[in-house]
Amino acid sequence: MSAECGSSDTRFIADRMLGTLTRYLRFMGYDTISANGFMSGSADEDTLLLALAHDEHRILLTRDHELARRGNDLAVLVTAGDVLSQVQQLVDLGLVERRLPMSRCSICNTVLRGAQEDEIDAAAYAPRDRNGYTFFWCEQCGKLYWNGSHGRQLKDRIDSRLSS
Repeated sequence: MSAECGSSDTRFIADRMLGTLTRYLRFMGYDTISANGFMSGSADEDTLLLALAHDEHRILLTRDHELARRGNDLAVLVTAGDVLSQVQQLVDLGLVERRLPMSRCSICNTVLRGAQEDEIDAAAYAPRDRNGYTFFWCEQCGKLYWNGSHGRQLKDRIDSRLSS
């Protein structure tokens, strides 16, 4: 792999079988696009994934042995079954660091920015008591994020299950 060890500049593209891993990597601050965002049913999807990996300097993450073989140095065969073991595999390969800046939208991969009061007010799902929370906004899909219990649970899972 040509990516720097755990660099925040490391960028990924994931096949359709790695949707949960894609969301985790986004929460971890890694620019990760997913084949799930492409129109399904294309016979040339593997070729498209390889071309994007090459053209955009991304590492292709796949569960498909043949696709990984075709990708050579551009691809990583993800062998682990559960998502935290998959993340651990990437940590062990030196591709990601154990961190959770929650700086990207888990849905669309857009970099989040600080949320404005009117955006927080408009989100019916925002907590009523906002003391102690930092809010983030995705301009692309209009999703509000904050450092609540879900984020703490995710951080706890990463901290307790992953080794450096």
